[in-house]
Amino acid sequence: VTDVYFRRVRKVLESAHIDKQVVAEVRAAKLPESWEWSIFMGVEEIVTLLEGLNCTVSCLDEGSLFYAGEPVLTIKGRYLDFAVFETALLGLVCQSSGIATKAARCKLAAEGRPVYSFGARRMHPSIAPMIERSAYIGGCSGVAVVASANLIEQPPVGTMSHSLMLTVGDDQKAWVLFDQYLSKDIKRILLIDTFGDEKFAAIKAAKTLGRKLFAVRLDTPSSRRGDFPAILREVRWELDSRGYDYVKLFLSGGLDEQTIRQCNPYADAYGIGTSISNARVVDFSMDIVEVEGQPLAKRGKKSGQKQLLICPKCQSRWVVPRQADYHCPNCNNLGEPQLNQKIVNGKLVAKLPKPVEIRDYVLQQLKGFELNE
Repeated sequence: VTDVYFRRVRKVLESAHIDKQVVAEVRAAKLPESWEWSIFMGVEEIVTLLEGLNCTVSCLDEGSLFYAGEPVLTIKGRYLDFAVFETALLGLVCQSSGIATKAARCKLAAEGRPVYSFGARRMHPSIAPMIERSAYIGGCSGVAVVASANLIEQPPVGTMSHSLMLTVGDDQKAWVLFDQYLSKDIKRILLIDTFGDEKFAAIKAAKTLGRKLFAVRLDTPSSRRGDFPAILREVRWELDSRGYDYVKLFLSGGLDEQTIRQCNPYADAYGIGTSISNARVVDFSMDIVEVEGQPLAKRGKKSGQKQLLICPKCQSRWVVPRQADYHCPNCNNLGEPQLNQKIVNGKLVAKLPKPVEIRDYVLQQLKGFELNE
């Protein structure tokens, strides 16, 4: 998987016996939509792609927050050793970073409520595990697809589909069968919008399972939704007034940061589909910035190998030439380098953390963050 012009460039250089030592840099000049920051993803796959090639790879740790214009990855080596991999490398980081960032934004919008990834069905199945791994690392509390859950070493999560009620022919009978035949460790979350009004269905579900009922799920289609927060407010009132205040409200269907915020006063958890799985990609580019040890880049790009620094005291961020002074311009504290070696001369030198560890790292960075409008 490579753009054909990389093959043509390689043929020309090989024929001319030109193979120079270069430094290539990956960065995003701007971020999608109104994003102020993004989450860097794809490190594990990049390492798999480039390990064994005679090059040195330095990059942010997977799950690191970054801003537009900051370098996130550099490759140092003979250009012909890695030239044809540029297309695949960018694909690995562009899409997964966008998905993780959208998941993180939904997580922030939910203000502490669980968010689950339900969007794999909108994408090609061959990339479903990548999508949901990225969503989980970005902040989703769980994923629905079995293969994805295996990849992140977490149990899959889910409720029930409308097909159960439709094939049984009656929602109440379907709920009873769901409770009867599934393991007791599966939370009883009943889908209530198949046949009737959400309010009356929620009351019927609560009467049917009583204390065994953990939550009702509203997946109300947009053609019937109207004022969704008003529907939720009504359902919450009717359940509470009858003593079913322990029953939680789980929402899904066409949700994003804006609708999550609108529903927060009444919702307890969210299943997010297309807005995460089909998130805008982060438009990274990869450019040569140094040739044979000399700074050199195309117009519009800053030449020379660089380092991204963060001050551990004041959290200032700045980018400097690789060998420049690392002292913080604000408090003079020594900055901590963020682009660290993962591969040296083809050999993996860094420990790759598990998805749950990367997710914890993301959530730690998000503390104190608020979404921009």
